[in-house]
Amino acid sequence: MTTDGDERRYHLRAGSTARGPYTLDISPERAGWDRSGLRVLALEPGGIHTLVTGESEWIVLPLTGGCTVHISGEIFELLGRESVFSGVSDFVYLPRDTHAQIASGAGGRFALAGAKCERRLPARYGPAPEVPVELRGSGNCSRQVNNFAAADTFECDRLIAVEVLTPGGNWSSYPPHKHDEHRPGAESVLEEIYYFEVERDGLGYHRVSPSRPGGTDVLAEVRGGDAVLIPDGWHGPSIAPPGRTLYYLNVMAGPGKEREWLITEHPDHAWIRDTWPSQPVDPRLPLHGPAPAHGPAPAHGPETRAEKTRTEIRTETAYDGPEARP
Repeated sequence: MTTDGDERRYHLRAGSTARGPYTLDISPERAGWDRSGLRVLALEPGGIHTLVTGESEWIVLPLTGGCTVHISGEIFELLGRESVFSGVSDFVYLPRDTHAQIASGAGGRFALAGAKCERRLPARYGPAPEVPVELRGSGNCSRQVNNFAAADTFECDRLIAVEVLTPGGNWSSYPPHKHDEHRPGAESVLEEIYYFEVERDGLGYHRVSPSRPGGTDVLAEVRGGDAVLIPDGWHGPSIAPPGRTLYYLNVMAGPGKEREWLITEHPDHAWIRDTWPSQPVDPRLPLHGPAPAHGPAPAHGPETRAEKTRTEIRTETAYDGPEARP
């Protein structure tokens, strides 16, 4: 049974953390942990915002619209997208200990996914055509994952971030899984933020259940702009309402020496994977495939634009070991 205290602490409703130009502002201090953070920046047409990265590395990911990012003499042009439901977006990685300026001629909303880190890596452009698109599960557990900053697809020091799109009526982040213990080769400790949007102003549900006595216990009815904090516990399912796609952005970071995403699945529910090979992947997927090989590269500075389009969409329907994903 969920507790009112956990609901108020870990389910952050849209607008409850708004500050200045940020419609959502979750710092590690606000979350009550050490590293993971997320902001959603809203810019009016012609708007400009200065970001001081401080001790954190950040990724600027357009949710709606496009922008220009200026940093240390380099200018990165982000084409962005109409919405999170319309396609994969390009993005920019910003290192710690720097200043960046984000400007948008037409306006838009931009996720700033961050993690406190030690190494200072170079600023880089992430082309949309290079974002691996993966289909996970099958039947009504089918979902699409845009692995733009997964641990094995894009280099960061601590930050791990992916997008998940779940067609209406389906369950994702299922079977429930956790990453709150350090077990070498099997499970890594990661603080996680789920940020939600729901197509056409719908609602969805997200569950976090205790993995230990007194652990996190939340059943959240989520709407666009809501976030759920997961310091520990089994998380999942995330349930999409019939007729509306559910989107969430996962932002993670942890204390381990290796940047890795290792999970343990709930033993009472992991059997569901055995049913997947006998079921087709939801025919509505992919909702959108890899981006075409065109669009803006950095206007100045080193060329990092993709030369090829990723034409393969990975499909994962069977259990593939400790790194089987949500």
